[in-house]
Amino acid sequence: MNSVLRMTENKTITLPKTTQPLIALYCGSRTGNKPIYRDKAIELAQHIANQGFGIVYGGASIGLMGQVANTVLEHSGEVVGVIPEFMLDYEIAHGKLTELHIVKTMHERKALMAERANAFIALPGGLGTFEEILEIATWGQLNQHQKPMIIYNVNRFYDPLIAQLDHAVEEGFLPPQHRAKVIICDTLEQISSVIKNLSTPTHIEV
Repeated sequence: MNSVLRMTENKTITLPKTTQPLIALYCGSRTGNKPIYRDKAIELAQHIANQGFGIVYGGASIGLMGQVANTVLEHSGEVVGVIPEFMLDYEIAHGKLTELHIVKTMHERKALMAERANAFIALPGGLGTFEEILEIATWGQLNQHQKPMIIYNVNRFYDPLIAQLDHAVEEGFLPPQHRAKVIICDTLEQISSVIKNLSTPTHIEV
């Protein structure tokens, strides 16, 4: 099942081995200090697989990343991992994915994930997770894609970030129509209503 694809400077071209629409999951390489973060990540991953979707994620076998990958695979979903070569020493790559792409840079990682996904969900995480969802929201603001972007506000984890986004609107730095593109979901049911009609992604060039 596993396919390891090492990207070269010439950008090796390979045909996707997935057949399901993919959802990008941005999440931590740690599990957090409270069981709710792991539990909700597993619940979301199971729901995604049961709805006939696969995922594309950061490729690691540790933290919430490893939990969501294992759960989707256990429920017959497809999983695409994308990990930079320099991270292999401390983010152990998952060895049983549908596809594992080893790329050169973080930019290549984010670009490939964006290309393969047709929606984006941010679970709780650290700096990398914040950066990923905000960058993809920036690409949306610049009309580089029209794909759904969701912040899953587990245990009110993202309340401060949501408040900052709203503050940026109030202070005139973030247009309200672009703030509205970042969908805040507190429950799995809310996420389900957003992703239920997803089909083949519209690819973006980055």
